[in-house]
Amino acid sequence: MTRLSLSKALLAAAFACALLPAQTANPKPPQPKGPKEAEAIQAIFTAQDPDGRIAAANNLVTKFSDTEFKATALYIAAFSYQQKGDLENVIVYSEKCLEADPKFYAAQLMIANALAMRTKEFDLDREEKLGRSEKMAAAALAQIESAPKPRPDITDEQWAAAKKDFAAQAYEAQAFGALVRKKYDVCAEKFALAAANASQTDPALMVRLASCQMNIKKYDEAIASLDKALTDPNAAPQVKQAATQLKMDANKAKAAAK
Repeated sequence: MTRLSLSKALLAAAFACALLPAQTANPKPPQPKGPKEAEAIQAIFTAQDPDGRIAAANNLVTKFSDTEFKATALYIAAFSYQQKGDLENVIVYSEKCLEADPKFYAAQLMIANALAMRTKEFDLDREEKLGRSEKMAAAALAQIESAPKPRPDITDEQWAAAKKDFAAQAYEAQAFGALVRKKYDVCAEKFALAAANASQTDPALMVRLASCQMNIKKYDEAIASLDKALTDPNAAPQVKQAATQLKMDANKAKAAAK
């Protein structure tokens, strides 16, 4: 499962379990002010594709500027841009979401991951972007820690699992930042935390974790990570291919180090 497919799964689960409002530490649940606004909100959730969700979200915040669902709508638009691979608008709409609700930690996670993904080793503004990514990830983790349950019918176990999934996204953003800086020890630590907290194992993440572990000569740990990726039934063929090659490299490096 790639980071994008993980995000899709999380959003689908949020919709199905009414956890989307839980992505903010703001304890006040939003409420529509009338039937017309309720229809505009419903249009966001029933849209069939990213472009439809973006259009419906923009329609809501334009026609109902005082809607309590503004932050949620803008977050859904940001997520939809992520599906389209438009990281620039992911950041733009996540920032708008945070303007509407500074405690919307899912938007902080979106910015943290988008910045980490688009930053390259030799970018002149590398440290500025990675520094902001780290700040957003840390802020999100702090918000997640104290976030209240959005509804009383959600069990403590369900809420604890949801919060761990959100935390996994923060750790992944931190890992990607460390990877750009070639801080492989930090990279391995953060990817391991992301894997440990996620409710579903991401085979691609395990391959990235193994790569970082190999760079710090932890070959046995790398091989164990790769075995998890290779035995995952949800692993894409290209992920299994990469894991197979990396495992061969890890075994060779381990043998050479003896």
